Amino acid sequence: MFFDRPDRGETAVLVHIDLETEREQEDPLEFEELVLSAGAIPAIYIKGSRKSPDAGHFVGSGKLDEIAAAVQAHEAEVVLFNHALSPSQERNLEKRLSCRVLDRTGLILDIFAQRARSYEGKLQVELAQLEHTITRLKRGWTHLDRQKGGIGLRGAGETQLELDQRMIRQRIKSINASLVKVRSQRDQGRRSRKRADIPTVSLVGYTNAGKSSLFNALAGAHTYAADQLFATLDSTLRRVSVPNFGAAIFADTVGFISHLPHKLVAAFRATLEETVQANLLLHVIDVSNDQHEFFTEQVEEVLAEIGADDVPCLRVCNKIDLLDQREPFIERNQDGKPVRVWVSAKTGHGLELLLSAISELLGHDVVERDLVIEPGQGRLRAKLYERGAVQREDIDSEGLVSLAIRLPRQDLDRILVDEGIAPNSPQAGVSASPQS
Repeated sequence: MFFDRPDRGETAVLVHIDLETEREQEDPLEFEELVLSAGAIPAIYIKGSRKSPDAGHFVGSGKLDEIAAAVQAHEAEVVLFNHALSPSQERNLEKRLSCRVLDRTGLILDIFAQRARSYEGKLQVELAQLEHTITRLKRGWTHLDRQKGGIGLRGAGETQLELDQRMIRQRIKSINASLVKVRSQRDQGRRSRKRADIPTVSLVGYTNAGKSSLFNALAGAHTYAADQLFATLDSTLRRVSVPNFGAAIFADTVGFISHLPHKLVAAFRATLEETVQANLLLHVIDVSNDQHEFFTEQVEEVLAEIGADDVPCLRVCNKIDLLDQREPFIERNQDGKPVRVWVSAKTGHGLELLLSAISELLGHDVVERDLVIEPGQGRLRAKLYERGAVQREDIDSEGLVSLAIRLPRQDLDRILVDEGIAPNSPQAGVSASPQS
């Protein structure tokens, strides 16, 4: 029901009104990108300004006549507003314009419906659509009427509107129950990674900042990446070996957007929990975009809304290949910690610097030591290689293997204990030297 779409692009009339009462105006150019991402064909962009929205039609009578004329002239199938419309405003506009009308939230929901691929993603999108739709139901027919007196006039006791609302509430209840199971499964996966002491690095950022391209470059993955808004909806996890550190789980997440509808934030909370529970956030920023500072603020607002604003964060300034004479480098704060890395996910320039910065931020308790492995301890050697911890290996004439290793202290201690070696025993090597 909610994923049926026309076979071709629909002709659309776009409407943007600058309102004096709005503290933060919507971006007309971003709205046009949203429309194109939805697969619609913009016929005309009608703009205007007024002090406050009209209660009945959002726009005034003159602007309404202009929109109606544009719909007729271009034979438009849908009118898209770059604003949040009330249910009554949508109904009044559809009656006056004789075509479908969608507001900004409805348009974003439509894009999400197209892009959702996983079972969880489809559930979350359908939940958001149902909660948005239930307030916009209207009587489609009247054959199910309230009970009346007289033979043959006793109806079902409910109007069609009431039946539709009840069916939607039942479906919402069913979806919420399914999402509880999904969250339980995600929690179980996170607990398993926590027991294995494998940190999680979550990529966040404004939509179309290049998160998926960067994720593919770092993880060697093949997730869908395109130059369009909301190319990624489903959270994807990959295990990555970080040089001079060891294994980490990288998570690609849904992109944010200015004034992201609260229904979507709530619906995608299961996916966004990968961000809240992460050990490190990579805030990917498209520095080639003139509005990147505003976009950065919008992302930080959403991070605060979902409770992820206290997670350690490294800003990744992406798309430097679109800037003149900008080379990859690491910016550090007064304490010498990396705070910003300039890279190009498309060309791969600066990715080694990014991995180095990630290693520094994750490896606050990394140890380096020499470890002597006897011939019968091949399993210990294999585990260290599996963790990517071996920096150098030497074998003497008696067959003893000397390994120069570097990995997080807790990982080393756990491996040694599993092999029956006390972490501070002479067999475990020289004393550790923590890395700042």
